[in-house]
Amino acid sequence: MSKSPITISKYFFIRKRFLAVVFKGRHVHCPICEKSYVTFLPFGTKNKRANALCIRCLSLERHRLIWLYLKRETDLFQNSSKKHLLHVAPEASFFKKMKKHKSINYYPVDKFEEGYRYPSRTKNMDITNINKQDNYFDVIICNHVFEHIVDDQKAMTELLRVLKVGGWAILQVPIDYDLKVTFEDETITTPEARKEAFGQADHVRQYGLDYRDRLKNAGFKVSPISYTESFSKSERFKFGLPKYRNIYLCQKTGN
Repeated sequence: MSKSPITISKYFFIRKRFLAVVFKGRHVHCPICEKSYVTFLPFGTKNKRANALCIRCLSLERHRLIWLYLKRETDLFQNSSKKHLLHVAPEASFFKKMKKHKSINYYPVDKFEEGYRYPSRTKNMDITNINKQDNYFDVIICNHVFEHIVDDQKAMTELLRVLKVGGWAILQVPIDYDLKVTFEDETITTPEARKEAFGQADHVRQYGLDYRDRLKNAGFKVSPISYTESFSKSERFKFGLPKYRNIYLCQKTGN
């Protein structure tokens, strides 16, 4: 999610220019901010992942993979027709690009919480109760949000409701690919217990391989795309892409 604690260390941002000089090079390239470096920075809460964090736009592997898919495989940025885009919990690196693109009517939303800051123009909205009419948006992007929502099925059906027939959505969550069935337990409520059970203090479940079924149950036509596999090993390093991550392309095919 894109929200950032107000207390986030300013020291890192002060160091960005210094790091850009230190890591200056051409080995890796961020397709979002279009800057190149010797390597991306390591990042991770438990185990640090090498070649993960872009120094300039702070994108991670999953962000760069989705951006490449949007640019290369969809018509989102084509100026032939203007599209209504609902962007839930907008990633800062995406936000800057999308809000000024001529082909997009941009509608960024997030559920505001005290102690966090949000990109300008972001609207306060709970996606289990979206204040828009049926069949309004051409495209929806919602990354790493459902794992924070107790009633994720209601959120999914609401997104389906406001998506136009023939429209499409990219709906991503963190998935444990060794877990066949999503693990959730409503009795686990404390931040400490949730971190232990679900990997993060504000998560309410750990999705497994049945995530596709949950989207289908909400009414979407779901096409998991192994997009990482379309890149060579050298390209995966160059763009700093995840080793394995499906893109869940979801479509609304009828009323």
